[in-house]
Amino acid sequence: MVELVSNIHPSLLQRKIIHIDMDAFYASVEIRERPELIDQPVIVGGKPTGRGVVSTCNYIARKYGVHSAMPSSRAYRLCPQAVFVGSNFALYKEISAEIREILKNYTALVEPVSLDEAYLDVTDQARGRTATEIAEAIRQDIFQVTRLTASAGVAPNKMLAKIASDMNKPDGITIIKPHQVLGFMQSLNVRKIPGVGKVTAGQLENIGIRECKDVDERLNELIKRNSRFAGWLLKRSKGVDTRPVSSQWTRKSVGHESTFFQDKLSVGELDRELQEIITALEGRLKKLKLMGKTITLKVKYSDFKQITRSKTLSTFVDESSCMYHVCKELISLTDIGSRKVRLLGVSLSNLNNDATDGSTYYQPSLFDS
Repeated sequence: MVELVSNIHPSLLQRKIIHIDMDAFYASVEIRERPELIDQPVIVGGKPTGRGVVSTCNYIARKYGVHSAMPSSRAYRLCPQAVFVGSNFALYKEISAEIREILKNYTALVEPVSLDEAYLDVTDQARGRTATEIAEAIRQDIFQVTRLTASAGVAPNKMLAKIASDMNKPDGITIIKPHQVLGFMQSLNVRKIPGVGKVTAGQLENIGIRECKDVDERLNELIKRNSRFAGWLLKRSKGVDTRPVSSQWTRKSVGHESTFFQDKLSVGELDRELQEIITALEGRLKKLKLMGKTITLKVKYSDFKQITRSKTLSTFVDESSCMYHVCKELISLTDIGSRKVRLLGVSLSNLNNDATDGSTYYQPSLFDS
């Protein structure tokens, strides 16, 4: 049975959450260091002649279709005139620490998600200022200290704040007030909901769900296909997200997974999904500057039975080719090929991060309520 959205405690609607997202952070840092690149497409990541991926790129390069986690070779084909720059994570981390200190001046409830984005809960820190005024002050402070721009979203919860911060980039701010939430969500494309990927969005559109308002109309069909996903999507389509901003978690693993709108049996289809998952995971690892020794394959079958299979290596890895090779081994220990699969995921743990340095953080799954 799907848990309907009702009886949301009023205090949850009065929270003041800010999402700060640096604009094309790595590329912007490189351009700051080399001002002659300001009018050129800049791509940060692996060399186009190798097997690396794009960590990020500036907005000029994005106009050509380049995006993070894309193979660098494909990025070159899309934008051969781009300047490819290797990652300088020591510098990115140094600047990220400066930004974090700025955020801590406004509230102790700061939850960094990566080097270039963070959530803040300023509900009890207003001191006569609105959350919007605080967000603007933060953006000004960041620019004065780093000469880099940041975009911000201000809303009653984390999901909405994250969606809002992406709406007026670069160097912009978007505010969603409590009384605007339902109206805002109604016309929002479901693809904008964090956790709804390109494949899932396409499958939803095939049954008539393109905007959040369509979820209500097609709810019964969603429930028949995947009741758990239907419940999650119903909440998110109403703008409901009760996750707190937490500054206490340390990242223990990095993962990526896909929940299929329709169960899959084809080994070929699942292999393609696995490759996409691992490519996305590699992009996240490069962005976070993390490597790990333990690779875990997660499989959820159509009957909701979930299994994991893991292998621990002797050295740290972050390359998609290595993770794919190990996952192919782990698949042989599952029933893939003979049972339909609802979800496939890969994670890397036993990381090389120092848990005491505060540089990386665990982010709760988007499917946690």
